[in-house]
Amino acid sequence: MREAIERHEEKHGATPQGYLLRGPSGYFTESMERRRARTLFERLPVMGGMGMYGFRHYFASNALGNGIPITDVAEWMGHKSIEETFRTYRHLMPGSITKAARILDAGLWEAA
Repeated sequence: MREAIERHEEKHGATPQGYLLRGPSGYFTESMERRRARTLFERLPVMGGMGMYGFRHYFASNALGNGIPITDVAEWMGHKSIEETFRTYRHLMPGSITKAARILDAGLWEAA
């Protein structure tokens, strides 16, 4: 995937804002981004059955598993609501309540 993105950047460059995907007039809309990303992913070789959606899930799973806020991941994934992201990936965040409890417990002991 990295190689495909680097080839795309070499061929097309980036916008002054740093975007790789843009429209003919230099800006990009969400629909243009989705079409170009889909085209980019379709050109990637499918390995072990992993295509565009496999890469999407891989990205989201790794981001959430490494502590990236679900609000950011939902936005990056293009989900219309955070509930969609939560329903799909909530199993990756089981430790959140445990972590919150430990933080609360530590704060209570410090205050005592």
